[in-house]
Amino acid sequence: MKLAHSYARLGTETAFEVLVRARALEAQGRKIVHLEIGEPDFDTPKNIRDAAKKALDDGFTHYGPSAGLPQTRAAVASYVSRTRGVPVAPEETIIVPGGKPVIFFAILALIDPGDEVIYPNPGFPIYESMINYVGGKAVPLPIHENRGWDFDPAELERLLSPKTKLVILNSPANPTGGVTGAEGMERVARALHDKAPGALILSDEIYSRLVYEGEHRSILSLPGMKERTLLLDGFSKTWAMTGWRLGYGVGPKWLIDAMAKLATNDHSCVASFAQIAAIEALEGPQDSVTAMAREFVRRRDVIVAGLNELPGFTCATPKASFYVFPNIKATGLSSKALADALLSEAGVACLSGTAFGAQGEGYLRFSYANSVENIQTALAAIGRVLPKLAAAPAR
Repeated sequence: MKLAHSYARLGTETAFEVLVRARALEAQGRKIVHLEIGEPDFDTPKNIRDAAKKALDDGFTHYGPSAGLPQTRAAVASYVSRTRGVPVAPEETIIVPGGKPVIFFAILALIDPGDEVIYPNPGFPIYESMINYVGGKAVPLPIHENRGWDFDPAELERLLSPKTKLVILNSPANPTGGVTGAEGMERVARALHDKAPGALILSDEIYSRLVYEGEHRSILSLPGMKERTLLLDGFSKTWAMTGWRLGYGVGPKWLIDAMAKLATNDHSCVASFAQIAAIEALEGPQDSVTAMAREFVRRRDVIVAGLNELPGFTCATPKASFYVFPNIKATGLSSKALADALLSEAGVACLSGTAFGAQGEGYLRFSYANSVENIQTALAAIGRVLPKLAAAPAR
């Protein structure tokens, strides 16, 4: 038996592959500092855990509607209406197991073979993977370091065509921590109106509550864009709920209905007790979110300062998320060669910039969702091995 031809077009997320390699080294007795995985190291807040326990005792252990429990959809609609400044109805929301199903279901529902999808590069690798999987044409939109890790709106305008069916935006961004401002969002909206009137926006805003400079801007908030935007957000990053597998999409009802049908065929529904906990996350105290963001700023400043002291490294200060994306071109090593060497020689797990697309060559991604002590340990270890790596033959 052979796998389907389409399977060969499916990519992966390198963070999990590196995590497996790092765990294997730990099993051999090596000490590894994990700066590869995009997961807050905080526990889910107690009020949310307590809400889940109560939901179990209250009998929320049965199937629910594929699009989500009515009360959870209503809570998401209220939250998005409040945070994005546009009215959202419960039937314009869908609850899914994590953020990826919003990407997967939207592309499955919208993209035919040959349809063009513009996506950020470097960017979250699942965008390109899903576009290729369904036979769409993946059109990379370069994200530039010299623009504060943002795209050039003029480049987007040139890439738009009558074949453009979907444009993926990610602000705040993974892997760079970049943020697109109000002017950039407005130019995107105008460009779509002028050059691709049939295209939709998939706006990935999973890091919306982890913005450290300025305010989060959503293209959903712009006049006329609600009808053309599918918002992706969730609970993993903001409330440290990665293992709960909870995300949501907000968009036009016709698209949400199509995604709900895919959900029925895929996972049936999201765990009911987890959805009750999600309501508490959205509507309960937000002190934990504020405290976590404050701690991430402290860690960001430590890792940026430390990376900029390493020979061959330069690192801009990210405005959001919990990632840094330092430039390592002056080391003379490729991104993958250096990332592999840091794991094997320094015991520091990070990701090659090329894990996020061809535009990521010459960069590494470090997650600072780890303690200041561990970040300092990693920086010291990198500093010790870099001279030896630089002296080795170029790879």
